[in-house]
This record gives sequence, C-alpha cells and structure tokens, in this order.
Amino acid sequence: MRFGVLGPLTAWTADDHPVTIPGLKVRALLADLLAHDGRPVPADRLIDDLWSGDPPGNATGALSAKISQLRRALEDAQPGARALLAAHPAGYRLHIDTATADHLRFTDLLTQARTTTDPRAKAARLADALALWRGPAYADFRDEPFLRPVIARLEEQHLTAREEHAETRLALGEHTQLADELTELLREHPLRERLRATHMRALYRSGRQSEALDSYHHLRDHLATELGLDPGAGLTRLHHAILTQDPALDAPTPP
Repeated sequence: MRFGVLGPLTAWTADDHPVTIPGLKVRALLADLLAHDGRPVPADRLIDDLWSGDPPGNATGALSAKISQLRRALEDAQPGARALLAAHPAGYRLHIDTATADHLRFTDLLTQARTTTDPRAKAARLADALALWRGPAYADFRDEPFLRPVIARLEEQHLTAREEHAETRLALGEHTQLADELTELLREHPLRERLRATHMRALYRSGRQSEALDSYHHLRDHLATELGLDPGAGLTRLHHAILTQDPALDAPTPP
C-alpha cells in the first residue's frame, strides 16, 4: 500500500486503487502518523493533535476506536494492510518507507540529485521528485495546527527543489524555456532572490536584456515596499554584469 501527502491525503492499494478512509478524525489520524515519517507517535500526542487540546472524556478509548477504524479501512482495501499500523511501546507507528510514502520518496530523490555530478542525471532526479507533487502538501488538512510545521518544511523543500531544477536546466542550455516558466513562478514567490537570479540569467541568455533588468527592478521595489530591504550583494553584482553585458554571463556549452 502507498500513501500520499504531496497534495490531498491519499492512499492506494498495491494495484493503484484509491483507498477510502472514512471519517475526518480517522483521516487526521492517518495524516498525523504520516507526518512522523514512520516513527512511533505517543498516544498522548495523537490525542492532543486530533482533539486540539480538548479531548473527549475517555480519550484513550476514543483514540483506540479511531485506530481500529483506520486498520479496518486499510484491511478492507488490501488484505494484510492492517499490520502496517502497529502498536509500539512508544505509541503507534505506521510502517512506511521511500517506496510507499511520496514525501519520503521526494526527499530521497532530492538527496540523490544533490550527490550526483552529472547535470543531466541531476535534472532527471529533480524532475522525478517534483512530479510527485499533486498540489499543496496535506492540501485537505492545511489548517490543522499540528501539521503546520510539517507543511512549511515540505513546501520550502519543494520550492528549493524547483530552484535547483531551474539552475540545472539553465546550465544545460534551457534558458529560452526557463525565461517564461520562471516568470510565472515568480508571480507566486516574488521575493526569492535565488529564483530571481536564475530568471535574470535566463532572460539575458535569451537576448532579453531589458526584461532581465526589469526583473531585478521588480524585486528591488518589492523588497523596499514590503520589507524595507535592498537586494543582496550577489544579485546586485548580477544586475551590474547584465548592465555591462559581461561575457561571463554568456550561455556555456551544454555538457
């Protein structure tokens, strides 16, 4: 059985049929277990998360009922799957790994990408990692306080991976495609200086010098208005290099 949190919370059987997890609290329980990456979660922590600090009278019994419902849903979908949710001296544990949980697969692919020296292999690993995303992380539980730090971490990893993928593609000579793609991404994240630098380089290498300079000015204005800051030194140097048409900015021969 596989589980997905890079988008709406989803489970699939081994033959890719969606698994129905009935009940909001049971789905929240599954989300909580997945957020702990296969580590045991104490019962007290699960109770606090599921009932937001206001548990029912018999909280232990209520949690046990939700555990039983989740096991039954897994078992009904795929015989033997109830064993994935095991009681542990430290709490309850959902057995998952990089083959069965999309967020663990995502981080594993990022690690592989960052340890390869072949830019084409790196681009391929990053593309595979990004393809796992079906929407915002934990899309149907974004307002749950216990998931907010997990969601923030995953989404920062996602955006960083997109930046790394763009930089790698730029090194491979894909500046023409990137120039327009990053324009769209920067509308969502206008203050990301790393992303802005790649966008400026892609525009410049596509023969769009004035647009590259406009991209810098757009960031500078945003920073001044929203944060009272100036662009970083690296971006300022890149701006000067574009102004002076520094030959070092020319597209390298793709490997």
